[in-house]
Amino acid sequence: MVAEAGPAVVSIDTLRLRRSQEDSFLNPFPIPDVPLRQGQGSGFIFTPDGKIMTNAHVVEGATAVRVTLPDGRQYDGKVVGADSLTDVAVVQIEAENLPTVQLGNSDTLVPGEWAIAIGNPLGLSNTVTAGIISATGRASNEIGAADKRVSFIQTDAAINPGNSGGPLLNAAGQVVGVNTAVISQAQGLGFAIPINTAYRIAEQIITTGRAQHLYLGIRMVQLTPEVAAQIRQDQPNWTLNQTQGTLIVGVAPNSPAAKAGLQVGDWIAKINDVNQPSPQQVQSVVEQTKLGQTITLEIQRGDRRQTVSLQPEPMPPELYPSSQPE
Repeated sequence: MVAEAGPAVVSIDTLRLRRSQEDSFLNPFPIPDVPLRQGQGSGFIFTPDGKIMTNAHVVEGATAVRVTLPDGRQYDGKVVGADSLTDVAVVQIEAENLPTVQLGNSDTLVPGEWAIAIGNPLGLSNTVTAGIISATGRASNEIGAADKRVSFIQTDAAINPGNSGGPLLNAAGQVVGVNTAVISQAQGLGFAIPINTAYRIAEQIITTGRAQHLYLGIRMVQLTPEVAAQIRQDQPNWTLNQTQGTLIVGVAPNSPAAKAGLQVGDWIAKINDVNQPSPQQVQSVVEQTKLGQTITLEIQRGDRRQTVSLQPEPMPPELYPSSQPE
């Protein structure tokens, strides 16, 4: 399986230009800008004409990208686009008939399955580590990445600096995730972006140059008995009767939620066909909704329940990349 995927796993070096500090008046022939290595990551070729998937943070801020294949061939890369909310980017190199990975289906993953990570940690080309799928559907705030819109795959396959952007494979050698993060304070805790999410974003980037994220314009908290007790103390006028589920604690002005009349203190009893959804499930429904489609919310406000229909809208640019409403 590794032999099939390995030739398509590439090393990505990012460069930035160091501006010459010489006074052009004193020196009419100034030293040209010098490229400096900024960082290194991994990626994988998923089309024969040179489209490469990697992490947005790997290519962030780069003025030039150099791609090295396992056989030693090097190409200048162009960043087609990058999406900070999912940490997915697409790089293009000018080549044909390149080796490619086979994409799998991350929706069918279950904990306990084999997981194989390939990448270039510390510049060591095509390093392979193995483990299992430890969990799926990890919320971004659970792993300290609250500014991301991803339900992560958790694996104990070793993911090290330089692995970012490389593929996470299943036992059939298919890509099921894009390696993206490791918690440095713990061992055996690596995370990957599900390939179904990554490929959807990559397709949008290839088609339009950027990813489109829809939003409702609400901030949510996951209720627990302790959180509910604190809210009742701080916000007695909300008349909160629930101790679990999702509570709206913020509504963005002029957002779809505001236009539909949603208010802080509303408890989400149902979204489409999902009963008592978690904030993560609400986010997932919104992400899977297409522009122009309608979402139905059943909310409880005090002792009264009501149904609200609303259409998610494209997220305004000022809400990228951090602390955005869902």
